[in-house]
Amino acid sequence: MTSKEGQVVVIGVAGDSGCGKSTFLRRLIDLFGEELMTVICLDDYHSLDRKQRKEQKVTALNPKANNFDLMYEQIKALKEGKTIDKPIYNHETGELDPPEKVEPNKIVVIEGLHPLYDERVRGLLDFSVYLDISDEVKINWKIQRDMAERGHTYEDVLAAINARKPDFEAYIDVQKQYADVVIQILPTELIPDDKENKILRVRLIQREGIAGFEPVYLFDEGSTINWIPCGRKLTCSYPGLRMNYGPDSYYGNEVSVLELDGEFDRLEEVIYVESHLSNTSTKHYGEMTELLLKHSDYPGSKNGSGLFQVLVGLKMRATYDALMAKSRVPAEAMA
Repeated sequence: MTSKEGQVVVIGVAGDSGCGKSTFLRRLIDLFGEELMTVICLDDYHSLDRKQRKEQKVTALNPKANNFDLMYEQIKALKEGKTIDKPIYNHETGELDPPEKVEPNKIVVIEGLHPLYDERVRGLLDFSVYLDISDEVKINWKIQRDMAERGHTYEDVLAAINARKPDFEAYIDVQKQYADVVIQILPTELIPDDKENKILRVRLIQREGIAGFEPVYLFDEGSTINWIPCGRKLTCSYPGLRMNYGPDSYYGNEVSVLELDGEFDRLEEVIYVESHLSNTSTKHYGEMTELLLKHSDYPGSKNGSGLFQVLVGLKMRATYDALMAKSRVPAEAMA
């Protein structure tokens, strides 16, 4: 936590395109309200337009195609309560449009490919999450979306993914080591040789030792737990549901990992799982389940991705509340 009196809270949401950032942002709006939150898409800091990138043979993932100096200066200015003239990248034309005025707000969310790439920008963040999708799931999702919605062929989709892969690994994937929390989406282990990726295994990787952030745990903090919650209190059709929790190491950092493999048949029954989780940062019993039920049509609502997005949102709200409370402490009390 780094915010001081008068500053806004800055949240970073990182990940590749098509990894669920927009769904996560909608969940954050549920928690904070639209009036308190300003979202900045970091695509607006592309320094090269689509034509220039093509000429110079660089992708948008490459830092050379982005203006990190301007990104840092403007996010810093917003954090200090100043208005900025933010550039606009037009996704339709692939060109840069005239800038727009952006006023500071209580919460500024920076989302996109590079929120954690530049050390200076990273230093401005009060909380960060990286949405990490395994190759198998990513390929399946992109194929379903691009073939169904955009009329692309299977070969086109695969070629586009492979063309981006070197830059993704060099500049995007490396950022997850800096995130406070990583939501990792993997193929299920409940179905042998599953090729459809309809059932997912989702892991919530939470860094230990961050001031003001208490990782969520299952049953007993610091223990290693394997739990099959199916039974009289939870309706589970094939292949069932399994949860794991325990300490681990991630990029040299101590972490707590909460995992959910499978999906819920009835979202209202999530309350049973919620009652066995601690440090969820809910304000009342059942709030986590309520937030999931509020938008049961959101992608991932029935599996761990929806559940963990809600949990991370609750943690971000707790960080915000703590920083706001700190900034309200009278100056004489802090002397």
